[in-house]
Amino acid sequence: MGNRVPSFLLDRSSSAAFARGKGKMRTSFIEKSICHLADVIKTGYVQWESASRIAFLQKIDARIKVLFLLFYVVIISLKRDLISESSIGGSIFMLAVISRLDLIDLYKRVLFWAFIFGFVMAFPSAFNIINQGEIIFPVAHLPRSYSFWIYHIPEEIGLTREGIHGVLMLTLRVMNSLALSFLVLSTTSLPEIIRALKVLRVPDSFLMIITLTYKYIFIFARTVEDMFLAKKSRLAVQTSNAEARRWITGRIAFIFRKTRLRCEEIFKAMLSRGFADEIRIYKFRKLTALDWSTGICLFMIGILFLWI
Repeated sequence: MGNRVPSFLLDRSSSAAFARGKGKMRTSFIEKSICHLADVIKTGYVQWESASRIAFLQKIDARIKVLFLLFYVVIISLKRDLISESSIGGSIFMLAVISRLDLIDLYKRVLFWAFIFGFVMAFPSAFNIINQGEIIFPVAHLPRSYSFWIYHIPEEIGLTREGIHGVLMLTLRVMNSLALSFLVLSTTSLPEIIRALKVLRVPDSFLMIITLTYKYIFIFARTVEDMFLAKKSRLAVQTSNAEARRWITGRIAFIFRKTRLRCEEIFKAMLSRGFADEIRIYKFRKLTALDWSTGICLFMIGILFLWI
């Protein structure tokens, strides 16, 4: 099988690629949104494929991987030097390599979100207006300093050594946390993660919300995509923006009603099968020698990161 993608995803992705600009048709906002929904389905399928692949982390019990995630997130948040954060990032990269993950796709998402929530949000703190320190890169020189309420604008404005260090630290922390989370999610299926969280005494209501939300995202994406394709197949000409807005409004109301009905049907089905506000998980497999040895090695490496 390898990394084969179902035919319906290939058909939609090829039509989406044509609509995104490879053809001569003008792409509408609705069509772009539908393409993003199709990408949601494809991303979920690829994640399931990578989690079922025979590789290193895929063989490890989910309980070990969840504990590994929690332990290393704490370590990442505690370290305050760039060398340690870089070493942790290198270790996560090596785990992704031996787990045979798609490194380009993985780190494309990691770098994008790390740039947004790490670098961009923290970059203003690198200036001496917010974070006082030694200026290493002057940006502007004012005639004099200004004071406004609790704020002080110095005469010389520039990037400080302490501010740049803080920005790099936050960016590395966000990047390592995201890479670690994506690594565990890409090597573990959702049912196994739920089983592991149940063992760690996570409340059943929280587990139920995660499970139903995860499943409904794909149902919602497929429903919206099918409705749009059915509408598009009956049209001979392109619709106006006003008609498109009316159609979107009607579909939102339809999906809302359908969601309520589906929720009631699911709840009734759960009650008829003996649901009593408790998630029961059976047949936990015993931890193997590989699980124990991997868990101990990861724990010792984490202690080493804390010590250095």
